[in-house]
Amino acid sequence: MKIATWNVNSLSVRLPQVLAWLAANPVDALCLQELKLTDDKFPHAALQEAGYHAVAFGQKTYNGVAILSRSPVRDVVRNIPAFDDEQARVIAATLDTPQGPLRLFNGYFVNGQEPGSEKFAYKMRWLQALQDWIRAEMALHPRFVLVGDFNVAPEDRDSYDPVGLKETIHHTTEERAHFQALLQLGLTDAFRMFEQPEKSYSWWDYRMLGFQKNRGLRIDHILVSEALKPHVTACAVDRAPRKNPQPSDHAPVVVTLD
Repeated sequence: MKIATWNVNSLSVRLPQVLAWLAANPVDALCLQELKLTDDKFPHAALQEAGYHAVAFGQKTYNGVAILSRSPVRDVVRNIPAFDDEQARVIAATLDTPQGPLRLFNGYFVNGQEPGSEKFAYKMRWLQALQDWIRAEMALHPRFVLVGDFNVAPEDRDSYDPVGLKETIHHTTEERAHFQALLQLGLTDAFRMFEQPEKSYSWWDYRMLGFQKNRGLRIDHILVSEALKPHVTACAVDRAPRKNPQPSDHAPVVVTLD
């Protein structure tokens, strides 16, 4: 079984790339972030033709998340139930697999703008609310996967310039503490279960030849529960879509479960 996460930075712009990637990489589930479209504009027909059911939680111009799956999903929840939020940032669903139900959370985490700002304070509140919700969900769903654009580079090796960017957004002690708190709930960073090339990133700025110079960050993550950890056989970033004309600034991350 393969599960992927990809911030597409506008599904209306990137739909042909998503369809082409799915044709070449027929994953069982693909979680998308930054749809930037409302639910009535979501391309259900095109995705069904490609063999995927979809549940979405959209928003005009900003945010938006979706789960695409080979088989129908159930028990869909949109946004954090106990957190009042106007932004479409989380969608959760249960996939019925031959090995049993799998609870899949897809999040477009708050960017936070800069430490000390109101947007950063919102990010801290949002992360705490997410953590509390996941703790409760994991008690009900041992087979649990959290994916998405976390907007956090958890370690220095996840940043092209950890010294110059120290304590800037995505690199702050507070953001990294929240990432560690998610791991302490019983989740494991699937990417770090394997030997990876140095300077492995999932996002590169459009400006200043960020991708060409590999000036990137690893901010797109897949975390798996203890029950799934023994079944993870691979996890990698697929850099190929970042080379497309008019690409997203993020690349897909894919985890393989036996």
